[in-house]
Amino acid sequence: MQIRDATGADLPGILEIYNDAVRNTAAIWNETPVDLENRRAWWQARTAQGYPVLVACDGAQVLAYASFGDWRDWEGYRHTVEHSIYVRAEARGRGIATRLLPELIARASGIGKHVMVAGIESGNKASIRLHQAHGFEITGEMREVGAKFGRWLDLTFMQRLLDARPTPEARP
Repeated sequence: MQIRDATGADLPGILEIYNDAVRNTAAIWNETPVDLENRRAWWQARTAQGYPVLVACDGAQVLAYASFGDWRDWEGYRHTVEHSIYVRAEARGRGIATRLLPELIARASGIGKHVMVAGIESGNKASIRLHQAHGFEITGEMREVGAKFGRWLDLTFMQRLLDARPTPEARP
């Protein structure tokens, strides 16, 4: 398995993983599948901001993808990013996310980000354990803020400090 920056050729694989998560999981709280142009615009926006879109591949097959983006749009949040990792259904449980998450952390640290946030559906205990194993801590739970598959969803927030700088102006 190879982890690398995504290219345009990877977008059909990313689209397939994304839409499977929309249709079959509570990992993405969207209910409507998207088209290739949607994923292309997303990829272009992330890379234009200098943010990574990574893929884990077995040959030409995209097994997973991962990225981060601004947590919130306001300037005061400019040091914080929120990430996501999605793994192809048949590739789950093989440690792929365990390889992608440290790469995302390194990339965020490398561009001077201070905090990485994860928003996880509270029932996704495997994802919560994965994040805890990589230094994330639970910072809160918001009950019934989402809905999908005819039920309310709770959101667990986790975060990891990426550096120990004493002020935002200090260099990491």
